[in-house]
Amino acid sequence: MEAVLAHLRAAIEHGQYGVGDRLPAEASLAREFGVSRPVVREALRALQALGLTESHTGRGTFVVATAPAEHPTFGSYSARDLLEVRRHVEIPVAGYAALRHGPEDLATLDRLLTRMTSEADDHAWVALDTRFHIAVAAASRNPVFGKVIEEIRDALATQSAFLNRLGDRRRRSDVEHRGLLSAIADRDREAAVGAMTDHLDRVEQALEEIVRPARDPSSRR
Repeated sequence: MEAVLAHLRAAIEHGQYGVGDRLPAEASLAREFGVSRPVVREALRALQALGLTESHTGRGTFVVATAPAEHPTFGSYSARDLLEVRRHVEIPVAGYAALRHGPEDLATLDRLLTRMTSEADDHAWVALDTRFHIAVAAASRNPVFGKVIEEIRDALATQSAFLNRLGDRRRRSDVEHRGLLSAIADRDREAAVGAMTDHLDRVEQALEEIVRPARDPSSRR
């Protein structure tokens, strides 16, 4: 998927496809790159998240911009929307979780992390990642925080899958999550706040790196 996306993105950014042009059909792209149609479909979704294309059922995928949007979009929310809310919600949540959690919260978080580190399926890992963040909110003992995370859970899952594919975030997220859990378990509010802040900083950095301009596709041949 990464190779298909990289080629199509570069082709758009360097003018091989202009605004208003329709990209080749999924079947044609699958034959061209020697991959399955689901792989092509994932690449097309990533192009749309970057703001380069729009897909219309029955008509195809059309180029709408020759440079990525400043903030990728995941479902109904942009990455900026999500990060702003997450900084205002999940950072204090981590601190409250450190102060208020019970043994059952630690057991749930540890069980989720153990499953994440051994999970082979990327889609299953993304689901566990979302559940981990919801469980941190539950440990804060404030149900309003949990409701906020639930509201954006689909967008968070989409963003997480996007980052894992293109930003190699999965392994690093596991490490960051383990540090957060350690701080919560130690009832160290300051460390928990710092761990969540660092986690979100790294998410933002990975998104910024993905949005950087692609190389000219002619250099790939």
